[in-house]
Amino acid sequence: MRRVKWALAAAAAAMLSASVQAQTLKAVMGSDVKILDPIWTTAYTARNHGYMIYDTLFALDANLAVRPQMLEGFTVSDDKLVYTFTLRDGLTFHDGQPVTAEDCVASIRRWGSRDSMGQKLLSFTKELKVVDARTFTLTLKEPYGLVVESLAKPSSLVPFIMPKRIAETPGTTQITEYVGSGPFVFRRDLWRPGELLVYEKFKAYKPRSEPASGLAGGKVVHVDRVEWLAIPDIQTAVNALLTGEIDLMEQPTIEMLPLLEKSKDVQVVDLNPLGSQYNFRFNTLHKPFDNPRIRQAALYALNQKDILQAAIGDPKYFKECKALFICGTPLATDKGFEDKLNSDFAKSKAIFKEEGYDGTPVVLLFATDTNTGRLTPVVKSLLERGGFTVDMQAMDWQTVIARRSRKEAPSAGGWHGFMTAWVSADLLDPIMSAFTSAACEKALFGWPCDAKIEELRDAFARTTDPARRKALAEAVQVRISEFPTHAQLGQYNFPSARRTSLSGNLEAPVLVFWNVKKSR
Repeated sequence: MRRVKWALAAAAAAMLSASVQAQTLKAVMGSDVKILDPIWTTAYTARNHGYMIYDTLFALDANLAVRPQMLEGFTVSDDKLVYTFTLRDGLTFHDGQPVTAEDCVASIRRWGSRDSMGQKLLSFTKELKVVDARTFTLTLKEPYGLVVESLAKPSSLVPFIMPKRIAETPGTTQITEYVGSGPFVFRRDLWRPGELLVYEKFKAYKPRSEPASGLAGGKVVHVDRVEWLAIPDIQTAVNALLTGEIDLMEQPTIEMLPLLEKSKDVQVVDLNPLGSQYNFRFNTLHKPFDNPRIRQAALYALNQKDILQAAIGDPKYFKECKALFICGTPLATDKGFEDKLNSDFAKSKAIFKEEGYDGTPVVLLFATDTNTGRLTPVVKSLLERGGFTVDMQAMDWQTVIARRSRKEAPSAGGWHGFMTAWVSADLLDPIMSAFTSAACEKALFGWPCDAKIEELRDAFARTTDPARRKALAEAVQVRISEFPTHAQLGQYNFPSARRTSLSGNLEAPVLVFWNVKKSR
């Protein structure tokens, strides 16, 4: 009898253990997270972390429509100058404090000090004012056509809402406390940089009542815990997925997809159908890229096909597209780039002769641990064939993130250029697209400075007329072909891979973990 009781107890314990295990979702993300402030850096690793623990006032649904998220609603005055926002009742931070209008105002200000779209919004803002605990107003100097769209910005930088005491940290200083009101709580005490991040379900979170769609709707969490494991070796990570040691990989390499597709226990899924765009960013502060004509020479030397073939290989996952604002969307055009991004090496060399390029080495930051960073040798080869002298310096992505913020000369630890990528939802118009900003010191790393680009962006922001917006977006693109801020190097879709035990993953510009169920 005692043996029977022992056996029943052991079986019950095993079932309980299995149940607990089933509530832990283990994922390998595209890169490890070392910077946890999603307003200080545009790195998608920090953005992904942000979506775990913070919430937003608005969000984009699966059709890219703006929906209230933390808000009960909002109103706009007849003269289009005063926006009044009201928070949903019962929102709380992870430390138990209620979310208030003061928190929202402070968070918008911090975000707006860093983000190009936020900067443009605040430049049109006369006043941000707290009315009561759940209500605040935004008063404009003049009508601005992108107020709600700005506050619904889906990707880096996202206007996440933080407690006022944290949001009052200057945007140039990283925060050191990570308290949000989002669906997961970050377990900082369990964080092991380079190994593990742990997020637990926030039991006091109050989801919206409507179904989840894109980044909007009800953020219902079905697992107790999410663990992000850092496994830099792709083969090791793939093996862990195949054997069930992990449940999901954000970015398996294209070469690994056939192996994963053969497994009956794994699904390869495209959770971001709008895709992404490769970019090469210029630092405009130092020779030779302080000269816009030399940056034009780089545009003539580069091409999209070599980049896409090297990165993706399979044409079903990529598209050559010279549109800054994404092919397949209303603002897409090739205007200004018809003769560029074709590897016209004779043209780039002719520009060098005209401009007197003296062979100053171009320092390229080479992130060896990301799929995008590994395209840097292709960029190096194309630039060299176009007449540039290139100094390619290898490092990990986290080092690139830190170094790209430095304004020192490349010979003193600075840089000239690096490869990165943006999800297409970040690039839908000239205000949202951070690399089109040419606001000098306020611009993103690279710091381009051009009054004409900013005048065109301001005009775009003022209008709500679709035809006028299209014409202005084209004018911005033409000007960027003359005064390059970056090079668009093709569009692509990068599938994720998950165990068949997972379901409910949402199609969105960001890999999110609410709505996801794990069956075993």
